Amino acid sequence: MNKLYPDAATALQGLVEDGMTLAVGGFGLCGIPEALIEALRDTGRKNLTVISNNAGVDGFGLGVLLNTRQVKKMISSYVGENKEFERQYLAGELELEFTPQGTLAEKLRAGGAGIPAFYTRTGYGTLVAEGKETRQFDGHWYVMEKSLRADISLVKAWKADRAGNLVFRKTARNFNPMCATASKLCIAEVEQLVENGELDPDQIHTPGIYVKRIVVNATPEKRIEKRTVREN
Repeated sequence: MNKLYPDAATALQGLVEDGMTLAVGGFGLCGIPEALIEALRDTGRKNLTVISNNAGVDGFGLGVLLNTRQVKKMISSYVGENKEFERQYLAGELELEFTPQGTLAEKLRAGGAGIPAFYTRTGYGTLVAEGKETRQFDGHWYVMEKSLRADISLVKAWKADRAGNLVFRKTARNFNPMCATASKLCIAEVEQLVENGELDPDQIHTPGIYVKRIVVNATPEKRIEKRTVREN
């Protein structure tokens, strides 16, 4: 089975429909499937629900989908770096399911593992717990959280072999592996493609059985977040 596609647009061809749910990897500006997000924008598909740790920044990452008004709902943990996100949300144009970061990671992991729900102490007694089942264990109260599954996941890896085995580099390993397993079909954008057998089996983070399509983006933009401090 040939999993390699010549470009991101071809890798998405025939897959994306209006109203779909997508899980998109990334942590801040790290590990973002840049080419796949731009190709998703170019499909013109609307009313998308996107599960991602954050909502990108203005004009980059998931921010490009917000600019074109293709996202109906975000399921996210951190949204503080996108002015267009803020504008749409405050205007009632964008739905938000705000989720604690660790809970979001576990909801994706559980979805990939076939676990329908789990209990966590995070969020009990706050807005996060409103309308959700709660239960006491060993003297502590817990909130029941349902797992997450997506129609398609878009992930960014450092290396892949032709079988789809993925290796993530440093912080890019944060949400990408969970997104890869929590969908019906995973497309991986990678910087380097190697032949089968070249990757050390002990170093593979996501087995190729989860990955259906691969596209190589050897020169991603790779924006870097920089700390800004006041002048003395």
